[in-house]
Amino acid sequence: MTENAGRTGDAGPVGGAADAAAEGAGSAAGGARGLTHVDASGAARMVDVSAKDTGARRAVASGKVLVSAEVVAALRGDGVPKGDALAVARIAGIMGAKQTPALIPLCHPIAITGVKVDLSVADDAVEIVATVKTTDRTGVEMEALTAVTVAGLAVVDMVKALDPAAVITDVRVESKEGGKTGHWVRP
Repeated sequence: MTENAGRTGDAGPVGGAADAAAEGAGSAAGGARGLTHVDASGAARMVDVSAKDTGARRAVASGKVLVSAEVVAALRGDGVPKGDALAVARIAGIMGAKQTPALIPLCHPIAITGVKVDLSVADDAVEIVATVKTTDRTGVEMEALTAVTVAGLAVVDMVKALDPAAVITDVRVESKEGGKTGHWVRP
């Protein structure tokens, strides 16, 4: 598990020094910046975000589902046997973003103000991009990642009759805005 596995906070990919100092997590749990979801004794905890200001925040994540040429042809043509795979995946991704705190134990339930899931058919994959927005106290990176992942799972479900070997891959945060760190873009 990496430092980026938990909810990101205001001050970068692992929360921030303010969270660590306020909660006593400090460097004992994970280096100079500390892991915000681990207390000084190493126990998992939900970060207290009550002292953070609310503000506009946005995260974009992406991923893809590698599929066979037969699936690409079906998606570009008459569709797959189960129906409109891209429409089902889009709705699944939106629903997934809304359910993130129920799936990821230490994520805060936050007020999501918008979710957009775009899917496109490439020559060897279905590419997925999710954008999630909030005006809450913490970021929406996990919601964007969950949207992409659940949309990918829905694609796999919709195409598995044609391609049981479809693979979800390259799920990652592309950018985030808001909080103390402002704008971050994947290098």
